[in-house]
Amino acid sequence: MLAAFVLIQARPDAITELGHALADTEGVREAHSVAGSGFDLVAVLAVPDHEAIATVVTERISKLDGVIDTTTMIAFRQYSTAELDASYDDFVG
Repeated sequence: MLAAFVLIQARPDAITELGHALADTEGVREAHSVAGSGFDLVAVLAVPDHEAIATVVTERISKLDGVIDTTTMIAFRQYSTAELDASYDDFVG
């Protein structure tokens, strides 16, 4: 299973509806609204292969009403929650 992150610029008036539409899109595992990055939404994909990433991004996400632009990042490795939690231990006050 491959993971990919799709950073989405959206029309401001479409963000809420687009978030729900993304969550209901086949191949999208999670959808998040975000701030502070120049992007409005992030879709987390979980798909079987690279071709499926292309299909989800170009044939599904990009065609949703309100999407202005997308940037896709493909994950190379996934680290366990315990490893990620440990990496933030020094930041807790």
